[in-house]
Amino acid sequence: MRIFPAAALAALALAACDDTTAPAPEPSASEAPPSASTAPSPSATPAQPSAVDTPEARQIPAAVQGRWGLVANDCDPSRDDAKGLLTIGPDTLKFYESRAKLGQVKEIDASRIRASFAFSGEGMTWTRDEVLDAQDGGKTLIRREYGEDAAPGPLRYSRCP
Repeated sequence: MRIFPAAALAALALAACDDTTAPAPEPSASEAPPSASTAPSPSATPAQPSAVDTPEARQIPAAVQGRWGLVANDCDPSRDDAKGLLTIGPDTLKFYESRAKLGQVKEIDASRIRASFAFSGEGMTWTRDEVLDAQDGGKTLIRREYGEDAAPGPLRYSRCP
């Protein structure tokens, strides 16, 4: 079965010779630089989340703030066992058994923030990098954790009425 590796190597060698991936030639010195009308406008550049040290960046965006539940029962104020309830304030996250205080903001825009949060709960403290992303016109919140012992995937919350 040595034919397959040899055939694969031959195919890779042929692909490497494909001239469609060759870089475009450099313009000559006699060519004029592109005019302002052909230069991309600033609005053509995709919007990047702003970062970091502005007063607005020191608060969780208003679109992310509020009460969020993992399941519908989490939003029922008469229940004492709403373990999936997340209440987000201007600089805090409140869970069933823990609290978190906003730390260093890494990225922020009107409906999304990535920041470190200082957590405390059940006699322990820890820091975790979190992304809070309001979607669907503010009806859904996607929360992602990064770092040691972080949840393995995104958590999807619905805004409480």
